[in-house]
Amino acid sequence: MQLFTAVSVAFALLQVSRAQSQSPVWGQCGGIGWSGATTCVSGTVCTVLNSYYSQCIPGTAAPTTTAAPTTTPVPTSSPSAPSSTPATSTAVPGSCATPSTVSGFNNSKLPNPFLFNDGSAVKTKEDWECRRAQILSLIEGYEAGALPGKPSSVSAKITKSGTSGTLAITVSNGGSSITFSPTITYPSGNPPAGGWPLVIAYDGLSLPVPSGIATMIYANSDMAQQNDASTSRGVGLFYNLYGKSATASAMTAWAWGVSRIIDALEQTPAANINPQKIAVTGCSRDGKGALMAGALEPRVALTIPQESGSGGDACWRLSKYEQDSGSVVQTATEIVTENVWFSTNFANYVNNLNTLPFDHHLLAALVAPRPMISFENTDYVWLSPLSSFGCMTAAHTVWQALGVPDLHGFEQVGGHAHCAWPAALTPQLNAFFDRFLLGQSANTSFFQTNNQFNGVTWNQANWIDWTTPALT
Repeated sequence: MQLFTAVSVAFALLQVSRAQSQSPVWGQCGGIGWSGATTCVSGTVCTVLNSYYSQCIPGTAAPTTTAAPTTTPVPTSSPSAPSSTPATSTAVPGSCATPSTVSGFNNSKLPNPFLFNDGSAVKTKEDWECRRAQILSLIEGYEAGALPGKPSSVSAKITKSGTSGTLAITVSNGGSSITFSPTITYPSGNPPAGGWPLVIAYDGLSLPVPSGIATMIYANSDMAQQNDASTSRGVGLFYNLYGKSATASAMTAWAWGVSRIIDALEQTPAANINPQKIAVTGCSRDGKGALMAGALEPRVALTIPQESGSGGDACWRLSKYEQDSGSVVQTATEIVTENVWFSTNFANYVNNLNTLPFDHHLLAALVAPRPMISFENTDYVWLSPLSSFGCMTAAHTVWQALGVPDLHGFEQVGGHAHCAWPAALTPQLNAFFDRFLLGQSANTSFFQTNNQFNGVTWNQANWIDWTTPALT
């Protein structure tokens, strides 16, 4: 009898141990750089979303791996590979060091995506995952502030009326709670298996969304206020939860809110939204925020910043160059006095940009290899048009290195008001929607500009001094 009891206890402890070593429903279960559990709780399947992220998805069928799409030649209007070569590398360190600052850094050009902080070369896709972690830590350390992890509790309830819905989300952490309720507009008809794809629009929708895709209006300014630089710091739902002294900038707080929306959708199947098919978009200041969300949240399937300019898909160094060349553009020194989109710490570096071991080509690179297309407007010099094109040209090399250049698009035209959608770009936009949210075949090799830079000259060799590697 005692032997039977001992065996029973041992078996129970083994089952508990196994359960604790498994990822929960919707939890991460694999991907390059992942060191956690690689099996899922009963009733879920570890499914490969991309080389960097596998997730426990409800179901019992054997998981299927989606192969990376066939790479098509980059169009002639897309950036060409720079001619210089990076320094020869030593072996990549056994552990991935992710400091929040780099002492003694000084570079007037755009920092090389394919060099680790110690100067050694990124050679493989696994190396890139470590490099990505380094870049993320630097961006949080210098300009974005600390992004908190998943809170202790997220719960949600969907209320529907016709094609409209309200997702009431309650988040609790450390004894405090907040509730926010983004609205959803559904397509007519029955949802597809797995639910509708969804576009999360910051503060409102400023681009056309094809049929078959739901939309959500996310009141990001309620999550973190963005009225001005003097009264908005630490104001909003995020700071009600984490305190006014939290270092997270408004844009980081908004991205945290996007993560909580995805958490809520994952645990609320009645919402009829497919949490694997979520796009994030916004225009102008909200375009900056959409890019930050795509960079910080790996579950965002498609990132679409629109006319985000400086602080978005433009690079700080290039915007300063435009200003020095006579254009009136938004720069780092101006932006920290205008609003709270960046952390207070960033103000310590805006007068010496060469000391930043990153720029916004590396912020965009955090999205890779997931798909992203950004849209810019050369009629508004304030948006820093040369900077956006040059910055995304530099970022594009990361998608090239990962073998998926057609997952990164850029379109820059004029002839329309700020945040007014130009109908001529709808085919490019729809191609990204069709391929990455609707699962249809589409050519997404779009990377072009009208080259209207207010008389300022773009010379790629002055800013990009690396050769794009083919990461294995």
